Amino acid sequence: MGYSLLVLWGVITAVFLLFNVLPGDPARMMLDQREDSEQLMAVKKKYGFDKPMWQQYLYYVNDISPVSWHSNNENDYTHLYRYKNSYQKVMGFKKSSLVVKWPYLRESFANQGKKVSTIISETLPNTIILAIASIGIALVLGIFLGLVSGMKANSFLDKLITVVGTLGMSVPSFFSAILFAWIFGYLLAEYTGLNMTGSLFEVDDMGEGVYLQLKNLILPAIVLGIRPLGVIIQLTRGSLLEEMGQNYIQTARAKGLTRWQTVRKHALKNALNPVVTAASGWFASMLAGAVFVEYIFGWNGLGKQIVEALNQLDLPVVMGAVLVIGFTFVLLNILVDILYALLDPKVRI
Repeated sequence: MGYSLLVLWGVITAVFLLFNVLPGDPARMMLDQREDSEQLMAVKKKYGFDKPMWQQYLYYVNDISPVSWHSNNENDYTHLYRYKNSYQKVMGFKKSSLVVKWPYLRESFANQGKKVSTIISETLPNTIILAIASIGIALVLGIFLGLVSGMKANSFLDKLITVVGTLGMSVPSFFSAILFAWIFGYLLAEYTGLNMTGSLFEVDDMGEGVYLQLKNLILPAIVLGIRPLGVIIQLTRGSLLEEMGQNYIQTARAKGLTRWQTVRKHALKNALNPVVTAASGWFASMLAGAVFVEYIFGWNGLGKQIVEALNQLDLPVVMGAVLVIGFTFVLLNILVDILYALLDPKVRI
């Protein structure tokens, strides 16, 4: 847990330094170049941009930390006015208070007054749905093809599956996205019924309501799942072949179990340990890797939001999105360690 917190702190520091060394004045970005000197100074004071870099960093950490110190002075940047009722005081002093709150990711430059957390909450669910669908496709097909490849080792079918898996790992997602959108969403659209672009929920032509479009999930989910599919095939095959050479497998075969029974009852569970680890890592990676896929397919998720925020130099949105992705990596790594211990008793020992 301590290591995970250090990793998260490193991500926070890297994000702050990366986006604060960029040229340009954040206050001017917020005012969209239509400012006078008084407006500029007011914005800088409100958001702490008039402070030294080290102090801005402390403000930033204080904002995103769930436990933080805040000034009782209404003119101070760290006053609690921005949190409204979303905090709980733990200790109060004359000049400051210790509070527990939701992380504050600040406000969007492009949508002034709109919180970054609100923007992320509107787009993140679509990305999570896309990632779950993608990793589901990769797991089901990858484990199945990996088992077939491992049980038919060195056969023509094994070599064919290996080639498919290698191609899947080597082809960039943005290239696959363009190719699939063009072939299945344009050339073969009459037969597939799929669109080149579209999101999970769309507004009808008359603007009278929002309706669910599950078919728009098919192409981006397949494209996003291609690379983890290749990895899972190779891992399942290699892990299964390694387990089949263990002594306990030979003992099970000597007791009269068939090859398939031995795999199903004994080898498969241990062979899936590295697959689980890889799948969890890929799930977190999909939140970042979905950027180009979502943008190409017009999927209204966090990835597409990041691209639009970068085009508008909306730094708080980009910083908040990167932090959410980093936190997801850390959280999933903790869950994987727990799951790995449940699958393999030797890890617990």
